[in-house]
Formats: sequence, C-alpha cells, structure tokens
Amino acid sequence: MAPPLCHDGRPCGGGTSTVLVGRGYPAGYSIDVWGETMQQLLAASRAIDRFQSAVGRTAAWLLIPMMLVIIIDVITRKFGLLIVAKDFFLNNGMAVPAHLIGTYFTSTKFQELEWHLHAALFLLCLGFGYVKNSHVRIEIIRERFDLQTKSWLEVIGIVFFIVPYTYLLFRYGFNFAARSFELNEVSSALTGLSHRWIIKSFVPIGMVLLFIAAMGVLFRNLVFLFGSPDLSREAQELSPELHLSEE
Repeated sequence: MAPPLCHDGRPCGGGTSTVLVGRGYPAGYSIDVWGETMQQLLAASRAIDRFQSAVGRTAAWLLIPMMLVIIIDVITRKFGLLIVAKDFFLNNGMAVPAHLIGTYFTSTKFQELEWHLHAALFLLCLGFGYVKNSHVRIEIIRERFDLQTKSWLEVIGIVFFIVPYTYLLFRYGFNFAARSFELNEVSSALTGLSHRWIIKSFVPIGMVLLFIAAMGVLFRNLVFLFGSPDLSREAQELSPELHLSEE
C-alpha cells in the first residue's frame, strides 16, 4: 500500500489539516480523520472477533451432551435397555418410573435431540468459523491470486452474497420460528420432542451471528485495502484469510 499523498503530489508528513488525494483515499479526507476511521474499523473487527470466539467456544460445549445422547441412544437401542427397564418397573408395580421411561426417554426423543443439538452447534459456531477462516474455500483457484485480489474478493463476497443471504434467512427464519411458537408446534412423531420453536429459533440467531462475523471480516479487509501501511499490515496479521499459504 503506497503512503498517502498530499495535494501537491508529495508523501504527506502529517498534520491535522493535510488533505489526502490519490487512489484509495476519498477526496477531502484529512490524515487524522481517515486514520482514525481505519483504527475504529480495526478496533471493531477485534471486538467482533473476541465476541465470536466467546460464542463459539461456549457453543462448543454442546458437543458433550450431543455425544452422550448419541451413545445412550445407540446402546439402549442395540440392547433394548429401555424396553427391559420399562418391563422391569411394570412387573414390580412401579408405574411411575415405567411411565417416565415410556414418555420422556424414548428412542425417538433421543434421535431428535441429537439433530437438535447438532443444528444448534452448527448455527452458533457459523460466525466463529468465518472469522477464524475455518470454513471451506476453493483454494485451487483462490491461492493463485495476490493478497489485494483476495481481499477484494472477500469484500465483494460479503457485500453481494453474505449480507443478502443472512438478511433473507433471518427474515424468513424469524417468521418460521414465530409461527412455530404461535402454533405450539411439536414433533410429527407421536413420541417426539415438543416445543419445536426452540430449535427453529436458532436459524435467525445463527444468521445474526454470521452477519456480525461478516462485518468484522469486512472491516479488517477494508483497513487492509485502504488503511495506512502500518494499519494495513496490522489488518493482515488479524486476518487469517489474508495469510500467505505455506508452500
């Protein structure tokens, strides 16, 4: 990134009244105003990164109950333990435990809870994965480009794809969950889970998190493209999507 130029074409040396001209710098902006704007964008990107990391690391704990539910479901179905336990309680005159097993500990409930937890984990970690650049990319094509082109592709992708995508899914996902809540929707299976609106509400929540993550990535790429050389290098260090691939 070339240093900013003053109105006479020479590199600017500072000062509150110096006006930036040239490629990448809006006409009429002073060094202080433009630099402060870039610093604020970079600070916002860091804050979003910390927020997404906190959400992602917290949501990752859902892996533990999900694995436990899968293990319990597989073992109980393989050996018929739920049926054995229910018959045992009925034969010994303990109707309450038998009713609890038949109502709340069915294989259908376990299987539905598995994909409920998986969906919640995926949607809550979607933004975290994006800011950490851990999502799938077409590296065969992308890695051929220089850093400037990669950054521009990131900006274009966010503005023209992620923003409308998250808006549409949030809008229709919110209505999807609201309608489920109003109807008190339950599972279509007789012994399935109730309160289907809970899992459906994770769709708009996940889209909000992805939108916030996209803004963080957008901010740091804008700083890389239009910031001063020092801020540009700092933005690159903050951006895993702009790290050079290892040969």
